[in-house]
Amino acid sequence: MLDILFHIPREIGGLPVFGVGLLLAAWCLFGLILLVVVARRVGLGSELASYVPLLVLVAAAIVWLLPRLCDGQGVPIRGYGTMLLVAIVSATSLLAWRAKRVGLDPDLMISMVFWMFVTGIVGARLFYVIEYWPAFHKPTLGETIATIVNFSEGGLVVYGSLAAGLAGMVLFIRKHRLPMLAVCDLVAPSLLLGLAIGRIGCLAHGCCFGGPSDVPWAITFPPGSPVYEQQLARGQLWGFATHADPAAAPEVTWIAADSPADRAGLRVGDRLARAGGHAVRNTTDVALQLRDAVAVQEPIRLETQDGRTVQLVASPPPARSRPVHPTQIYSAINALVIFLFLLAYAPFRRRDGEMFLLMLTIYPITRFLLEAIRTDEGSVLGTGLSISQNLSFLILLAIAALWIYILRRPRGTALPASPEILQHG
Repeated sequence: MLDILFHIPREIGGLPVFGVGLLLAAWCLFGLILLVVVARRVGLGSELASYVPLLVLVAAAIVWLLPRLCDGQGVPIRGYGTMLLVAIVSATSLLAWRAKRVGLDPDLMISMVFWMFVTGIVGARLFYVIEYWPAFHKPTLGETIATIVNFSEGGLVVYGSLAAGLAGMVLFIRKHRLPMLAVCDLVAPSLLLGLAIGRIGCLAHGCCFGGPSDVPWAITFPPGSPVYEQQLARGQLWGFATHADPAAAPEVTWIAADSPADRAGLRVGDRLARAGGHAVRNTTDVALQLRDAVAVQEPIRLETQDGRTVQLVASPPPARSRPVHPTQIYSAINALVIFLFLLAYAPFRRRDGEMFLLMLTIYPITRFLLEAIRTDEGSVLGTGLSISQNLSFLILLAIAALWIYILRRPRGTALPASPEILQHG
């Protein structure tokens, strides 16, 4: 885990960097040069205008958002945000290169990425905020908005990004009258490449983690990480666990052999009635009492419904989390393998849309399986499955119908000069 790489200072030479300062001046200069270069290449038209919204959006973030992200040392540059940037640049470069090979304007594809980036980030964040709304609701509207837009620390959901990013792509394609299915095939490998790199950012932040494991490659995380905080709330740092669902009954579901909970006499199936002297109705109540006990360095006292009292030592808490599956690495490898498979399949495709549908067929299956060992998301809607597993299932149902449509289309491509597909059936 490497959450913060370095800090950008608040001031340089006595001049402010953020807000109306040096960074805004540099961005305005960059934007002006970019617009001049694009105008000389394509003229004054809709393609040039498509760059303006992103330039304005970034300028607004420099003036309004970045000053609010400063800590005592300046704006922290985080591993998650850095890998997200690397993912976008890598995916865009691949898309531009492949577009040029098939006779499409690379600059036009880069413009499309701007549309996809803005809508994709908004969709990914919106999905996450809705899923974890209590963590974002703050006393004032300004604090709530600042927490929502601060995605550099993690908190983006792939399916939200995919849905909103594809919506932005569809709007761009229709606006420029591009071949829809052919462009989707071009985009598919880039999406997986970006996802593979972005998952390394998840590892740096500690999100998207797996459940406790004793495999040799299991990893631990420090205090303050999402893994550590969840294990603290569920009691796993002391060798027991309650249900992952925050609203579930406060029942012990797991005990680690020879752990503090095991030695104290806590057993699987014990129903907790009180924690820290307070009545508990669900696992959320238990989590609050566990955190309070650690914060004041008091023993953790649990009372079961059958009248037994179990006391665990809360001070000092463990220095690291229990070992967990590195599902971030699993996910990165999964995306990379699908990416390589799509590139290998490209010479064999016979219809526009095949690569895109392959991506939307393989990824939901592998994501469904990976979710089985991830513990950062609980089940929803009484299905016993996480929200991502439910979405994976629904996507597969929809894709089945799209496969029927694609396979009934005649062979060939709408791309001007594709070496990857037979031009005629």
